[in-house]
Amino acid sequence: MNLKGTLPVLILQVLSTGDKHGYAIAQEIKQRSEGSLDFKEGSLYPALHAQEQKGLIQSMETQCDGRRRRSYRLTKAGIEALESQRSEWRQLSGAVSDILGTT
Repeated sequence: MNLKGTLPVLILQVLSTGDKHGYAIAQEIKQRSEGSLDFKEGSLYPALHAQEQKGLIQSMETQCDGRRRRSYRLTKAGIEALESQRSEWRQLSGAVSDILGTT
């Protein structure tokens, strides 16, 4: 399952727990969704770059397991965007649940 439009908010949520490199972000999303959401490089990295261009995340070069990696962290604007998007997702999912629950 790869729901369009979910990746940006999921990236922000994962980064709310601390800095991570791209592969770790993808793995955490996959693990926390019990394998239902499995974003590949072709969608993950463009989404990361888009979030960075919007000023919601910041990238930096780090060392991880002896390798140079690009890691990401939330900015103040990213924290604010996450709070707003969480609220929007709760409203949307509640509305969909209401509709599906009535059929």
